[in-house]
Parts: sequence; C-alpha cells; structure tokens
Amino acid sequence: MSAKKSGRGLIGLLLVALPVSLVGWLVIWPIISAVLRTVWRSTPEGTVGFDLSSYIFFFSDAYSLNNLSLTLWTTGVCALLLLIVSLPIALYLRFARGGIASYVQALAILPMFVPSIILAYALIRVLGPNGMVDLLLNFAGLPKLRTPYLTPWGPVIGLVWDNIPLTVLILLSGLGSVGNMAIEAARDVGASRIQVLWHIILPQITNSILVALSFAVLGIFSAFTLPYLLGPASPEMMGPFMQRTFRDLNDPVSAITQAVITFGFCIVFGLFYVRSVARNQGK
Repeated sequence: MSAKKSGRGLIGLLLVALPVSLVGWLVIWPIISAVLRTVWRSTPEGTVGFDLSSYIFFFSDAYSLNNLSLTLWTTGVCALLLLIVSLPIALYLRFARGGIASYVQALAILPMFVPSIILAYALIRVLGPNGMVDLLLNFAGLPKLRTPYLTPWGPVIGLVWDNIPLTVLILLSGLGSVGNMAIEAARDVGASRIQVLWHIILPQITNSILVALSFAVLGIFSAFTLPYLLGPASPEMMGPFMQRTFRDLNDPVSAITQAVITFGFCIVFGLFYVRSVARNQGK
C-alpha cells in the first residue's frame, strides 16, 4: 500500500513539474534577476558590489514619490469604487429572477470583451473635450463639463469600468454559497434587508471580497494602457513611469528599480489572496 501511495505521489510530482518549472523560469527567475541587477552593481572603480543607490534615489526623489503616491491613490479609489459598484450588481444577480437579470449580467460582463485601448478611445470620445457629453450639454444649454480626461480621475473611470466583470463574477461565485434558508430564517424573525446583508451575507462572502479586491488591486497597480492614454503626464502612475524611464531616459537600472518596488507593493496585496485560498483549503 505504501509503495502504491509513493507511486501516486511521484506521478503527481511529475504532472506538476512542467508548470512549476515554467513558473520558476518565466516568473521567479526574472524577479530574482531584477533584484540582483539593482542591488549588485559595478562601481566606478570597476568592481562589483552591494549597492542600494537606485533605491535611495527613488525614495529621495520627489517626482518618483509623487508617482508612487498617485498609483497608491488610484488603486485605493478604484478598489473602493469597484466594491461599491460591483457588490450591488452581484447581489441583484444572485437574488433576482427573470429576463432583466440576464440583461444586467450581460452588461456587467461586457467590459471583459472590450480591449483596453478601445475602452480608452471610447472614453475620450465620450468624456473628452468636445466629446459626446459636451455636445449634449451644449445642445441642452447647460454648462460645459470639466472633462476627467488627462486628470487622475481619467484612469480611475477606465480602470473601474474595465475591472467590473471579474469583480462581479468573483462576488457572484461567493454569493452562490449563501443559502436561501438562512436568509429566510432571518427574515422570519424580523430582520431587515440591511441586517440580513450585514449579519448573514457579508460574513459568508468575506473571502470572496478579499479575493476580488486582491485581483483588482494587482491589475490596477501595474496597469499601463489606460493610465498612459487617459492619465496626466505628471505625476503619472508606475506603469507609464517605468516605460518612460526605460525608453525615453534610457535608464534601465532605474526602470528595473521601479519595477521591483512595484512588485514589492503587489506582493503585499497578493498575500491577501494567498491567505484567503489557504483559509478555504483549511476548512
């Protein structure tokens, strides 16, 4: 019996060997290489040694810190807005019946099939200067809209819209584990809808909320296309900042340093996802 179990264990290890090797080669090794390139550098004297000057420059440079602050602000605002927008949609889809719910679900998932560059162009044509909203306001004799295009709110609008589908689907999956019997029992004893939401539903989907926000934060923090096309030139989010440092300034070491710092923040957010998965497997 023990030989049979060891044989199954060996087969299992062989099955996961290729994907694990690919993850190590394509993900883990580039991370290690990037860290080594930024902390183990050649000195003006021609020797190679431990050097943190690129990190010291980043955290002492006002422009770099402003870009990091803008990225953190955008990520936090987008995560909050995503929860405010996506949770009611997921609750409606979970408990609603009929054809209208199907149309709402289709509209909520639609952004998943729209490329980011098409979304950015659409937002520019709708909310940009002399866009559709401006034309409609002018036709109605109303004041001109102050466009969010090329302001910090431009990427927020685009990133929230772009991340709604995945957030709704994850929350909807978590709501699937909420039993109707518990909700009906709470209503029978006089619980209001707010009390049912707060005491029955939310405690059961806490992990789903953390997973949804973790995925959203990881995508938003490292986003490039929407912040590049919709955001301001200064300050800028870390994605466009890294690209401009590498291409325009021809400074790969500083660009890699910015990437390592970005990864450091993302791994903190990723720990919430890992913790949630470990908690579910432990049940």
